[in-house]
Amino acid sequence: MWLLITLFVLLGLITYVVIQKNVAHITKTPIWLLWSVLMAPSFIWMSWIVLQGKDKPLPWFLIVGPFIACPWLYFWLVQKGRVVPVAEENPSSTATKSEESAQKTDPTKVRPINATEEKSLRDCFPWGVYYLQQLDYRPQAILCRGKLQTAPETAYERIKKNVEGVFGDRFLVLFQESLQGQPFFALIPNPSTAEHQATQNEKINRPWFALFLLALTLLTTTIVGAEMSGVTPEQVQTDGSVILKGLPYSLGVIAILGVHELSHYLTAVYYRIRTTLPYFIPIPFFLGTFGAFIQMRSPIPHRKALFDVAIAGPLGGLIVTLPLLWWGLSQSDVVPISENGTMLKFDALDPRFSLLLAVVSKLAMGDLLTKGMAIDLHPLAIAGYIGLIVTALNLMPVGQLDGGHIIHAMLGQRAASAVGQLARISMIVLAFIERDYFLWAIILLLMPVNDQPALNDVTELDNRRDFLGLFSMAILIMILLPLPGALATWLQI
Repeated sequence: MWLLITLFVLLGLITYVVIQKNVAHITKTPIWLLWSVLMAPSFIWMSWIVLQGKDKPLPWFLIVGPFIACPWLYFWLVQKGRVVPVAEENPSSTATKSEESAQKTDPTKVRPINATEEKSLRDCFPWGVYYLQQLDYRPQAILCRGKLQTAPETAYERIKKNVEGVFGDRFLVLFQESLQGQPFFALIPNPSTAEHQATQNEKINRPWFALFLLALTLLTTTIVGAEMSGVTPEQVQTDGSVILKGLPYSLGVIAILGVHELSHYLTAVYYRIRTTLPYFIPIPFFLGTFGAFIQMRSPIPHRKALFDVAIAGPLGGLIVTLPLLWWGLSQSDVVPISENGTMLKFDALDPRFSLLLAVVSKLAMGDLLTKGMAIDLHPLAIAGYIGLIVTALNLMPVGQLDGGHIIHAMLGQRAASAVGQLARISMIVLAFIERDYFLWAIILLLMPVNDQPALNDVTELDNRRDFLGLFSMAILIMILLPLPGALATWLQI
Protein backbone atom coordinates (compact mmCIF):
# COMPACT_ATOMS: atom_id res chain seq x y z
CA MET A 1 0.00 0.00 0.00
CA TRP A 2 2.82 2.40 0.87
CA LEU A 3 4.43 1.63 -2.47
CA LEU A 4 1.19 2.58 -4.22
CA ILE A 5 0.99 5.88 -2.34
CA THR A 6 4.65 6.58 -3.09
CA LEU A 7 4.07 6.00 -6.80
CA PHE A 8 1.04 8.29 -6.70
CA VAL A 9 3.08 11.09 -5.06
CA LEU A 10 5.91 10.66 -7.58
CA LEU A 11 3.45 10.71 -10.47
CA GLY A 12 1.91 13.89 -9.05
CA LEU A 13 5.30 15.60 -8.89
CA ILE A 14 6.20 14.49 -12.41
CA THR A 15 2.84 15.67 -13.73
CA TYR A 16 3.18 19.10 -12.15
CA VAL A 17 6.73 19.60 -13.45
CA VAL A 18 5.77 18.53 -16.99
CA ILE A 19 2.74 20.85 -17.06
CA GLN A 20 4.75 23.74 -15.63
CA LYS A 21 7.50 23.28 -18.20
CA ASN A 22 5.48 22.57 -21.35
CA VAL A 23 2.07 24.17 -20.91
CA ALA A 24 2.29 27.08 -18.44
CA HIS A 25 3.60 29.53 -21.06
CA ILE A 26 0.88 28.84 -23.66
CA THR A 27 -2.31 28.95 -21.56
CA LYS A 28 -3.88 31.10 -18.85
CA THR A 29 -5.71 28.13 -17.33
CA PRO A 30 -4.43 27.65 -13.74
CA ILE A 31 -1.77 24.98 -13.44
CA TRP A 32 -3.44 23.51 -10.35
CA LEU A 33 -6.64 22.93 -12.36
CA LEU A 34 -4.81 21.19 -15.21
CA TRP A 35 -2.89 19.11 -12.68
CA SER A 36 -6.10 18.09 -10.90
CA VAL A 37 -7.73 16.97 -14.15
CA LEU A 38 -4.77 14.83 -15.20
CA MET A 39 -4.36 13.30 -11.75
CA ALA A 40 -8.07 12.50 -11.41
CA PRO A 41 -7.86 9.00 -13.00
CA SER A 42 -4.94 7.98 -10.79
CA PHE A 43 -6.70 9.36 -7.70
CA ILE A 44 -9.91 7.46 -8.54
CA TRP A 45 -8.08 4.18 -9.17
CA MET A 46 -5.90 4.51 -6.06
CA SER A 47 -8.92 5.37 -3.91
CA TRP A 48 -10.73 2.26 -5.12
CA ILE A 49 -7.77 0.05 -4.25
CA VAL A 50 -7.39 1.67 -0.81
CA LEU A 51 -11.10 1.36 0.00
CA GLN A 52 -11.97 -1.93 -1.73
CA GLY A 53 -8.63 -3.75 -1.70
CA LYS A 54 -6.48 -5.12 -4.51
CA ASP A 55 -8.54 -8.27 -4.94
CA LYS A 56 -11.73 -6.53 -6.04
CA PRO A 57 -11.41 -5.47 -9.71
CA LEU A 58 -12.29 -1.97 -10.86
CA PRO A 59 -15.65 -1.56 -12.65
CA TRP A 60 -15.17 -1.00 -16.35
CA PHE A 61 -16.71 2.50 -16.27
CA LEU A 62 -14.17 3.62 -13.64
CA ILE A 63 -11.39 2.46 -15.94
CA VAL A 64 -12.62 3.70 -19.30
CA GLY A 65 -14.50 6.82 -18.15
CA PRO A 66 -11.70 8.78 -16.45
CA PHE A 67 -9.12 7.57 -18.96
CA ILE A 68 -11.13 9.07 -21.85
CA ALA A 69 -12.80 12.06 -20.20
CA CYS A 70 -9.84 13.55 -18.31
CA PRO A 71 -7.38 13.86 -21.25
CA TRP A 72 -10.16 15.40 -23.37
CA LEU A 73 -11.02 17.87 -20.59
CA TYR A 74 -7.33 18.67 -20.11
CA PHE A 75 -6.80 19.58 -23.79
CA TRP A 76 -10.04 21.59 -23.82
CA LEU A 77 -8.90 23.62 -20.78
CA VAL A 78 -5.51 24.23 -22.39
CA GLN A 79 -7.15 25.49 -25.60
CA LYS A 80 -9.71 27.52 -23.65
CA GLY A 81 -6.99 29.53 -21.95
CA ARG A 82 -4.48 29.54 -24.81
CA VAL A 83 -2.48 32.74 -25.09
CA VAL A 84 -2.78 34.30 -28.56
CA PRO A 85 0.50 35.94 -29.61
CA VAL A 86 0.29 39.53 -30.75
CA ALA A 87 0.91 39.80 -34.46
CA GLU A 88 4.01 41.71 -35.46
CA GLU A 89 3.72 45.06 -37.13
CA ASN A 90 3.89 45.03 -40.94
CA PRO A 91 7.58 44.95 -41.81
CA SER A 92 7.16 47.32 -44.74
CA SER A 93 6.00 50.05 -42.35
CA THR A 94 8.87 49.51 -39.98
CA ALA A 95 11.66 49.16 -42.51
CA THR A 96 12.38 52.90 -42.40
CA LYS A 97 12.55 53.07 -38.58
CA SER A 98 15.88 53.88 -37.01
CA GLU A 99 18.12 51.16 -35.60
CA GLU A 100 17.73 52.71 -32.16
CA SER A 101 13.97 52.25 -32.10
CA ALA A 102 14.37 48.71 -33.45
CA GLN A 103 16.58 47.81 -30.51
CA LYS A 104 13.85 48.88 -28.08
CA THR A 105 11.49 46.21 -29.37
CA ASP A 106 10.97 42.84 -27.77
CA PRO A 107 14.29 40.95 -28.12
CA THR A 108 12.42 37.73 -28.87
CA LYS A 109 11.00 39.29 -32.07
CA VAL A 110 12.81 39.83 -35.35
CA ARG A 111 14.62 43.15 -35.54
CA PRO A 112 13.40 45.04 -38.62
CA ILE A 113 15.72 44.96 -41.61
CA ASN A 114 15.79 47.86 -44.03
CA ALA A 115 15.62 47.67 -47.80
CA THR A 116 19.40 47.45 -48.18
CA GLU A 117 19.60 44.61 -45.67
CA GLU A 118 16.74 42.79 -47.37
CA LYS A 119 18.57 43.00 -50.70
CA SER A 120 21.71 41.65 -49.03
CA LEU A 121 19.65 38.83 -47.53
CA ARG A 122 18.24 37.90 -50.92
CA ASP A 123 21.79 37.86 -52.34
CA CYS A 124 22.66 35.18 -49.75
CA PHE A 125 20.59 32.68 -51.75
CA PRO A 126 22.33 31.77 -55.05
CA TRP A 127 19.75 30.55 -57.54
CA GLY A 128 21.75 27.37 -58.21
CA VAL A 129 21.70 26.48 -54.51
CA TYR A 130 18.31 27.66 -53.26
CA TYR A 131 16.00 29.65 -55.55
CA LEU A 132 14.48 32.24 -53.15
CA GLN A 133 10.91 33.17 -54.02
CA GLN A 134 9.43 34.84 -50.95
CA LEU A 135 10.33 36.40 -47.60
CA ASP A 136 7.74 36.07 -44.83
CA TYR A 137 8.13 38.21 -41.69
CA ARG A 138 6.82 36.47 -38.57
CA PRO A 139 6.83 37.51 -34.88
CA GLN A 140 9.91 35.43 -34.09
CA ALA A 141 11.51 34.66 -37.45
CA ILE A 142 12.12 35.65 -41.06
CA LEU A 143 10.99 32.78 -43.27
CA CYS A 144 12.80 32.41 -46.59
CA ARG A 145 10.78 30.23 -48.95
CA GLY A 146 11.83 28.89 -52.32
CA LYS A 147 13.01 25.79 -54.18
CA LEU A 148 15.95 23.63 -53.20
CA GLN A 149 18.33 23.22 -56.13
CA THR A 150 21.09 21.06 -54.63
CA ALA A 151 21.79 18.61 -51.81
CA PRO A 152 20.25 19.82 -48.50
CA GLU A 153 23.53 19.63 -46.56
CA THR A 154 25.40 21.60 -49.23
CA ALA A 155 22.63 24.20 -49.41
CA TYR A 156 22.52 24.69 -45.65
CA GLU A 157 26.27 25.16 -45.27
CA ARG A 158 26.41 27.60 -48.21
CA ILE A 159 23.44 29.71 -47.11
CA LYS A 160 24.54 29.71 -43.47
CA LYS A 161 28.00 30.95 -44.48
CA ASN A 162 26.51 33.69 -46.67
CA VAL A 163 24.09 34.91 -43.97
CA GLU A 164 26.86 34.99 -41.36
CA GLY A 165 29.04 36.92 -43.82
CA VAL A 166 26.37 39.64 -44.12
CA PHE A 167 24.76 39.72 -40.65
CA GLY A 168 27.46 38.21 -38.44
CA ASP A 169 25.95 36.56 -35.38
CA ARG A 170 22.73 38.57 -35.62
CA PHE A 171 20.67 35.53 -36.70
CA LEU A 172 20.63 31.78 -36.21
CA VAL A 173 19.93 29.98 -39.50
CA LEU A 174 17.44 27.10 -39.40
CA PHE A 175 16.65 24.76 -42.29
CA GLN A 176 13.29 22.98 -41.92
CA GLU A 177 10.45 21.44 -43.90
CA SER A 178 6.97 22.95 -44.21
CA LEU A 179 3.77 20.98 -43.65
CA GLN A 180 3.75 20.39 -47.40
CA GLY A 181 7.27 18.92 -47.25
CA GLN A 182 8.97 21.93 -48.87
CA PRO A 183 12.37 22.93 -47.36
CA PHE A 184 12.62 26.53 -46.16
CA PHE A 185 15.11 28.64 -44.23
CA ALA A 186 14.25 30.54 -41.06
CA LEU A 187 16.33 33.31 -39.50
CA ILE A 188 15.72 33.76 -35.79
CA PRO A 189 17.31 36.44 -33.57
CA ASN A 190 20.55 35.46 -31.89
CA PRO A 191 21.43 37.02 -28.51
CA SER A 192 23.53 40.20 -28.68
CA THR A 193 27.30 39.75 -28.77
CA ALA A 194 27.65 40.55 -25.07
CA GLU A 195 24.85 38.20 -24.06
CA HIS A 196 26.17 35.50 -26.36
CA GLN A 197 29.67 35.81 -24.92
CA ALA A 198 28.27 35.67 -21.38
CA THR A 199 26.36 32.52 -22.25
CA GLN A 200 29.47 30.94 -23.73
CA ASN A 201 31.44 31.79 -20.60
CA GLU A 202 28.73 30.45 -18.30
CA LYS A 203 30.05 27.59 -16.24
CA ILE A 204 27.71 24.70 -16.91
CA ASN A 205 29.98 21.87 -15.83
CA ARG A 206 29.83 21.62 -12.05
CA PRO A 207 31.87 18.50 -11.29
CA TRP A 208 31.68 18.83 -7.50
CA PHE A 209 27.89 19.09 -7.62
CA ALA A 210 27.71 16.06 -9.95
CA LEU A 211 29.99 14.06 -7.61
CA PHE A 212 27.89 15.07 -4.60
CA LEU A 213 24.70 13.83 -6.26
CA LEU A 214 26.49 10.64 -7.31
CA ALA A 215 27.65 10.00 -3.73
CA LEU A 216 24.19 10.73 -2.34
CA THR A 217 22.59 8.41 -4.90
CA LEU A 218 25.11 5.71 -4.00
CA LEU A 219 23.97 6.02 -0.38
CA THR A 220 20.22 5.97 -1.10
CA THR A 221 20.44 3.06 -3.56
CA THR A 222 22.63 1.08 -1.15
CA ILE A 223 20.05 1.53 1.61
CA VAL A 224 17.24 0.46 -0.72
CA GLY A 225 19.34 -2.43 -2.01
CA ALA A 226 19.94 -3.63 1.54
CA GLU A 227 16.17 -3.66 2.12
CA MET A 228 15.76 -5.69 -1.07
CA SER A 229 18.30 -8.16 0.33
CA GLY A 230 16.16 -8.65 3.44
CA VAL A 231 18.16 -6.43 5.81
CA THR A 232 15.94 -5.03 8.59
CA PRO A 233 16.42 -1.76 10.53
CA GLU A 234 17.10 -3.81 13.66
CA GLN A 235 19.98 -5.59 11.93
CA VAL A 236 21.45 -2.26 10.83
CA GLN A 237 21.34 -0.96 14.40
CA THR A 238 23.13 -4.09 15.60
CA ASP A 239 25.69 -4.29 12.80
CA GLY A 240 25.97 -1.35 10.43
CA SER A 241 28.10 -3.28 7.96
CA VAL A 242 25.09 -5.34 6.81
CA ILE A 243 24.03 -2.32 4.76
CA LEU A 244 26.83 -3.26 2.34
CA LYS A 245 24.57 -6.07 1.13
CA GLY A 246 22.86 -3.36 -0.90
CA LEU A 247 25.98 -2.64 -2.97
CA PRO A 248 25.24 -5.14 -5.79
CA TYR A 249 21.95 -3.39 -6.51
CA SER A 250 23.40 0.07 -5.94
CA LEU A 251 26.46 -0.33 -8.15
CA GLY A 252 24.39 -2.06 -10.84
CA VAL A 253 21.79 0.70 -11.05
CA ILE A 254 24.40 3.48 -11.00
CA ALA A 255 26.46 1.73 -13.69
CA ILE A 256 23.44 1.38 -15.99
CA LEU A 257 22.14 4.92 -15.51
CA GLY A 258 25.63 6.40 -15.53
CA VAL A 259 26.67 4.76 -18.80
CA HIS A 260 23.32 5.75 -20.36
CA GLU A 261 23.75 9.44 -19.56
CA LEU A 262 27.52 9.46 -20.11
CA SER A 263 26.91 8.10 -23.62
CA HIS A 264 24.58 11.05 -24.28
CA TYR A 265 27.14 13.45 -22.81
CA LEU A 266 30.19 12.22 -24.74
CA THR A 267 28.28 12.16 -28.03
CA ALA A 268 27.04 15.71 -27.44
CA VAL A 269 30.61 16.84 -26.67
CA TYR A 270 31.78 15.18 -29.90
CA TYR A 271 29.34 17.36 -31.85
CA ARG A 272 30.35 20.45 -29.82
CA ILE A 273 26.95 20.78 -28.21
CA ARG A 274 27.20 22.56 -24.87
CA THR A 275 25.77 20.30 -22.19
CA THR A 276 25.87 19.71 -18.47
CA LEU A 277 27.51 16.76 -16.81
CA PRO A 278 25.25 13.80 -15.94
CA TYR A 279 23.35 14.51 -12.70
CA PHE A 280 21.76 11.74 -10.63
CA ILE A 281 18.48 12.23 -8.76
CA PRO A 282 18.59 10.50 -5.33
CA ILE A 283 15.44 9.59 -3.41
CA PRO A 284 15.48 7.84 -0.02
CA PHE A 285 12.78 5.26 -0.90
CA PHE A 286 11.30 3.16 -3.72
CA LEU A 287 14.27 2.47 -6.05
CA GLY A 288 16.71 4.82 -4.33
CA THR A 289 17.00 7.05 -7.39
CA PHE A 290 14.74 8.71 -9.89
CA GLY A 291 17.26 8.38 -12.71
CA ALA A 292 19.86 10.74 -14.12
CA PHE A 293 19.87 13.45 -16.78
CA ILE A 294 21.94 15.89 -18.81
CA GLN A 295 20.76 19.24 -20.16
CA MET A 296 21.90 20.53 -23.54
CA ARG A 297 22.44 24.30 -23.65
CA SER A 298 23.02 24.91 -27.37
CA PRO A 299 21.14 23.98 -30.56
CA ILE A 300 21.70 20.61 -32.23
CA PRO A 301 23.42 21.22 -35.59
CA HIS A 302 21.72 18.57 -37.76
CA ARG A 303 19.64 15.41 -37.75
CA LYS A 304 22.69 13.14 -37.71
CA ALA A 305 23.81 14.72 -34.45
CA LEU A 306 20.25 14.49 -33.09
CA PHE A 307 20.16 10.78 -33.92
CA ASP A 308 23.61 9.97 -32.56
CA VAL A 309 23.06 11.80 -29.26
CA ALA A 310 19.64 10.18 -28.80
CA ILE A 311 20.57 6.57 -29.60
CA ALA A 312 23.89 6.60 -27.73
CA GLY A 313 22.14 6.54 -24.33
CA PRO A 314 19.83 3.52 -24.80
CA LEU A 315 22.48 1.47 -26.62
CA GLY A 316 25.17 2.30 -24.08
CA GLY A 317 22.86 1.50 -21.18
CA LEU A 318 21.71 -1.74 -22.82
CA ILE A 319 25.29 -2.93 -23.29
CA VAL A 320 25.70 -2.71 -19.50
CA THR A 321 22.17 -3.86 -18.66
CA LEU A 322 22.14 -7.25 -20.42
CA PRO A 323 25.32 -8.72 -18.81
CA LEU A 324 24.29 -7.47 -15.35
CA LEU A 325 20.78 -8.84 -15.84
CA TRP A 326 22.13 -12.25 -16.93
CA TRP A 327 24.57 -12.33 -14.00
CA GLY A 328 21.87 -11.35 -11.50
CA LEU A 329 19.36 -13.87 -12.90
CA SER A 330 21.94 -16.66 -12.62
CA GLN A 331 22.01 -15.95 -8.86
CA SER A 332 18.23 -15.67 -8.48
CA ASP A 333 15.77 -18.31 -7.25
CA VAL A 334 12.49 -19.57 -8.66
CA VAL A 335 9.18 -19.44 -6.79
CA PRO A 336 5.56 -20.28 -7.71
CA ILE A 337 3.79 -17.62 -9.77
CA SER A 338 1.71 -15.24 -7.67
CA GLU A 339 -1.82 -14.39 -8.77
CA ASN A 340 -1.27 -10.77 -7.73
CA GLY A 341 2.04 -10.40 -9.54
CA THR A 342 3.01 -7.05 -11.07
CA MET A 343 5.95 -5.63 -12.98
CA LEU A 344 7.39 -4.37 -9.68
CA LYS A 345 6.92 -7.56 -7.66
CA PHE A 346 10.61 -8.40 -7.47
CA ASP A 347 10.16 -11.42 -5.18
CA ALA A 348 7.85 -13.24 -7.64
CA LEU A 349 8.32 -11.71 -11.09
CA ASP A 350 6.77 -13.48 -14.06
CA PRO A 351 9.32 -12.96 -16.88
CA ARG A 352 6.80 -13.95 -19.57
CA PHE A 353 5.34 -10.44 -19.77
CA SER A 354 8.45 -9.45 -21.77
CA LEU A 355 9.88 -11.41 -24.68
CA LEU A 356 13.43 -10.17 -24.11
CA LEU A 357 13.29 -10.70 -20.35
CA ALA A 358 11.94 -14.23 -20.79
CA VAL A 359 14.71 -15.21 -23.24
CA VAL A 360 17.48 -13.77 -21.05
CA SER A 361 15.95 -15.45 -17.98
CA LYS A 362 15.89 -18.86 -19.70
CA LEU A 363 19.49 -18.45 -20.89
CA ALA A 364 20.65 -17.48 -17.40
CA MET A 365 18.62 -19.97 -15.33
CA GLY A 366 18.34 -22.93 -17.71
CA ASP A 367 16.24 -25.86 -16.50
CA LEU A 368 15.67 -24.13 -13.17
CA LEU A 369 13.03 -21.91 -14.81
CA THR A 370 10.06 -24.03 -15.86
CA LYS A 371 6.39 -23.59 -16.64
CA GLY A 372 4.37 -22.09 -13.78
CA MET A 373 7.41 -20.64 -12.01
CA ALA A 374 8.30 -17.02 -11.32
CA ILE A 375 11.63 -15.48 -10.29
CA ASP A 376 12.71 -14.15 -6.91
CA LEU A 377 15.15 -11.58 -8.25
CA HIS A 378 18.62 -11.18 -6.79
CA PRO A 379 19.36 -7.46 -6.10
CA LEU A 380 21.73 -7.36 -9.08
CA ALA A 381 19.00 -8.84 -11.26
CA ILE A 382 16.66 -6.10 -10.00
CA ALA A 383 19.20 -3.52 -11.18
CA GLY A 384 19.36 -5.16 -14.62
CA TYR A 385 15.59 -5.44 -14.80
CA ILE A 386 15.23 -1.73 -13.98
CA GLY A 387 17.75 -1.08 -16.75
CA LEU A 388 15.41 -2.84 -19.20
CA ILE A 389 12.47 -0.73 -18.05
CA VAL A 390 14.50 2.48 -18.32
CA THR A 391 15.64 1.49 -21.82
CA ALA A 392 12.07 0.75 -22.96
CA LEU A 393 10.66 3.98 -21.52
CA ASN A 394 13.40 6.07 -23.13
CA LEU A 395 12.93 4.35 -26.49
CA MET A 396 9.22 5.21 -26.67
CA PRO A 397 8.94 7.25 -29.90
CA VAL A 398 7.28 10.28 -28.32
CA GLY A 399 8.45 13.89 -28.09
CA GLN A 400 11.49 14.59 -25.91
CA LEU A 401 12.24 10.93 -25.18
CA ASP A 402 15.24 9.32 -26.89
CA GLY A 403 12.91 7.31 -29.12
CA GLY A 404 11.12 10.50 -30.17
CA HIS A 405 14.44 12.07 -31.20
CA ILE A 406 15.43 8.89 -33.05
CA ILE A 407 12.22 8.78 -35.11
CA HIS A 408 12.44 12.54 -35.73
CA ALA A 409 15.98 12.16 -37.07
CA MET A 410 14.97 9.18 -39.25
CA LEU A 411 11.67 10.38 -40.68
CA GLY A 412 11.45 14.12 -40.04
CA GLN A 413 9.40 16.08 -37.54
CA ARG A 414 6.01 15.71 -39.25
CA ALA A 415 6.22 11.91 -39.44
CA ALA A 416 7.61 11.79 -35.89
CA SER A 417 4.51 13.61 -34.61
CA ALA A 418 2.25 11.02 -36.26
CA VAL A 419 4.34 8.15 -34.88
CA GLY A 420 4.19 9.75 -31.42
CA GLN A 421 0.40 9.88 -31.52
CA LEU A 422 0.26 6.25 -32.64
CA ALA A 423 2.60 5.27 -29.78
CA ARG A 424 0.31 7.00 -27.28
CA ILE A 425 -2.74 5.13 -28.58
CA SER A 426 -0.85 1.83 -28.59
CA MET A 427 0.25 2.32 -25.00
CA ILE A 428 -3.35 3.04 -23.95
CA VAL A 429 -4.44 -0.22 -25.61
CA LEU A 430 -1.56 -2.06 -23.94
CA ALA A 431 -2.52 -0.56 -20.59
CA PHE A 432 -5.93 -2.24 -20.79
CA ILE A 433 -4.17 -5.58 -21.38
CA GLU A 434 -1.47 -5.07 -18.73
CA ARG A 435 -2.51 -2.69 -15.90
CA ASP A 436 1.10 -1.93 -14.99
CA TYR A 437 1.37 0.14 -18.19
CA PHE A 438 -1.25 2.67 -17.04
CA LEU A 439 1.48 4.83 -15.51
CA TRP A 440 3.40 4.73 -18.79
CA ALA A 441 0.28 5.69 -20.74
CA ILE A 442 -0.34 8.69 -18.48
CA ILE A 443 3.28 9.88 -18.76
CA LEU A 444 3.14 9.67 -22.56
CA LEU A 445 -0.16 11.58 -22.63
CA LEU A 446 1.51 14.39 -20.68
CA MET A 447 4.37 14.73 -23.14
CA PRO A 448 4.15 16.87 -26.28
CA VAL A 449 4.62 14.81 -29.42
CA ASN A 450 6.99 17.37 -30.98
CA ASP A 451 10.58 18.00 -29.98
CA GLN A 452 12.92 20.84 -30.89
CA PRO A 453 14.19 20.72 -34.49
CA ALA A 454 17.87 20.71 -35.37
CA LEU A 455 19.35 23.74 -37.12
CA ASN A 456 19.58 21.69 -40.31
CA ASP A 457 16.42 19.61 -39.99
CA VAL A 458 16.23 18.59 -43.65
CA THR A 459 19.35 16.51 -44.40
CA GLU A 460 18.40 12.84 -44.08
CA LEU A 461 20.32 10.03 -42.36
CA ASP A 462 22.51 7.42 -44.03
CA ASN A 463 21.54 3.75 -44.28
CA ARG A 464 23.68 2.72 -41.31
CA ARG A 465 21.87 5.08 -38.97
CA ASP A 466 18.49 4.06 -40.37
CA PHE A 467 19.37 0.44 -39.58
CA LEU A 468 20.40 1.35 -36.02
CA GLY A 469 17.15 3.25 -35.58
CA LEU A 470 15.09 0.26 -36.70
CA PHE A 471 17.17 -1.97 -34.41
CA SER A 472 16.41 0.28 -31.43
CA MET A 473 12.68 0.08 -32.18
CA ALA A 474 12.98 -3.72 -32.42
CA ILE A 475 14.57 -3.71 -28.94
CA LEU A 476 11.62 -1.66 -27.65
CA ILE A 477 9.11 -4.14 -29.11
CA MET A 478 11.02 -7.12 -27.67
CA ILE A 479 10.89 -5.55 -24.20
CA LEU A 480 7.19 -4.63 -24.34
CA LEU A 481 5.88 -7.66 -26.28
CA PRO A 482 4.70 -10.57 -24.09
CA LEU A 483 6.30 -13.95 -24.72
CA PRO A 484 4.31 -15.72 -27.50
CA GLY A 485 2.78 -19.05 -26.52
CA ALA A 486 4.62 -21.02 -29.22
CA LEU A 487 7.98 -19.67 -28.08
CA ALA A 488 7.08 -20.31 -24.43
CA THR A 489 6.37 -23.94 -25.30
CA TRP A 490 9.67 -24.24 -27.16
CA LEU A 491 11.56 -22.69 -24.22
CA GLN A 492 9.56 -24.86 -21.80
CA ILE A 493 8.58 -21.96 -19.56
